[in-house]
Amino acid sequence: MTTLRLKVVSQHEELFSGDVDIVLAPGVNGQLGILPNHAPLITQLAVGELITREGDEEYVFAVHGGFMHVLPDEVIVLADVAERLEEIDEERAEAARQRAMELLKRAPPPEERRLTELALRRSNVRLKLARERRRRGRRRPQIRQSE
Repeated sequence: MTTLRLKVVSQHEELFSGDVDIVLAPGVNGQLGILPNHAPLITQLAVGELITREGDEEYVFAVHGGFMHVLPDEVIVLADVAERLEEIDEERAEAARQRAMELLKRAPPPEERRLTELALRRSNVRLKLARERRRRGRRRPQIRQSE
């Protein structure tokens, strides 16, 4: 079966490098599904979850903006911020969500409001992923480190 070479890179580290069957990514205009032999594409990423599968293994990341470059046999995700599912701390994400909600209640000026709403979206994505992992009652497979 044909696969894609995937790299997921944040500003601080390379989180994943390997061959995968599919990439599901949060584009700014909606969810994107990338299979091998996809048409070339460069797109902006939104705040959301990036899911990739290799056979029966599923790898999940929280991504918070950035870009994705797609070629027929390769996908490169350049995320502003990205985290492996296993690294998300649910308590910390909940505390961040509470802080953002409190700040929004104070009717901040437009620029501060925009940044606070972004922080709220980020914490909501983290919480969704952490709670989903807990509900399933099992850990997802560990992410392979870069080769």
